[in-house]
Amino acid sequence: MRAERVFAYGAAAGLLCDLLLGDPRRGHPVAAFGRAAGAVERQLWRDHRGWGALHTAVCAGGAVALGAVAARAARTSPVASVALTGAATWAVVGGTSLAREAHAIGRALRTGDVGGARARLPHLCGRDPQALDADGIARAVVESVAENTSDAVVGALVWGAVGGVPGLLGFRAVNTLDAMVGHRSTRYRRFGWASARLDDLAGGPGARLTAALAAAAGGDPRGAVRAWRADAARHPSPNAGPVEASFAGALGVRLGGTLSYGGRVEHRPVLNGAAGRAVRADDIDRAVRLSRRVSWLALGVCTGARALASRTVAKGRRS
Repeated sequence: MRAERVFAYGAAAGLLCDLLLGDPRRGHPVAAFGRAAGAVERQLWRDHRGWGALHTAVCAGGAVALGAVAARAARTSPVASVALTGAATWAVVGGTSLAREAHAIGRALRTGDVGGARARLPHLCGRDPQALDADGIARAVVESVAENTSDAVVGALVWGAVGGVPGLLGFRAVNTLDAMVGHRSTRYRRFGWASARLDDLAGGPGARLTAALAAAAGGDPRGAVRAWRADAARHPSPNAGPVEASFAGALGVRLGGTLSYGGRVEHRPVLNGAAGRAVRADDIDRAVRLSRRVSWLALGVCTGARALASRTVAKGRRS
């Protein structure tokens, strides 16, 4: 079976498993990777960029190597190759768990249980929930849904289309390392620099595809493109900016503004401020529906792009 078909069937099976089952309940591979990366960090940590780069190379390189070994072992059997790709896709994407947490917070807000919504918010993002009112919680959830659509689904599919199982595992490893050490705390400002920069590079293609598909699949394509062009570059993250701006325009809401992480207040630019309204609890469900449409469209785009690339290479070899 050709590699593009292996990816298409396997990635579709993985997304279906995620849709029907959510994340694996026990022994989640991403959690296992996190524990391994933490053990490597304890051995290598120094307040130095070079040691942080070594940590990133060991952990991300190890994930890619593991994927390459597994793919090589399975390549003699089309069924095994598809099953491996499906299992890897299921392990690295997180769209359904994202949707479940978002829906739970939305339900709490709609019933007036702001305390319950605050208690659940840390399951979804790192904001300080006690500093947020109901509208602030709703905005945080929509922003997290937008950003995680790129990080937890589309980016993985992009790199899976490029590199198969090693690409899937490598992308999730880089994204997990960024979450673990890529922030600007005293401990990780230097040590986590390489992980943060690599995550910016690896997440770039998926973020742009997510933004484009959100514009195409949302309720206001022109508004999404307008917000993306006008506001994305003002966001401190080169990847979250396009995604959040496009989601804001597609949903007709305002995102961004003042937020708090770990007691540190940040004043971010408002996205779609001229045309959007304040986020409401009902917008959470709208954001989740948009996220799901974007995820399945991304599967189609990535499988189509891989098939086209394979045919182009084959024609070049024949000529």
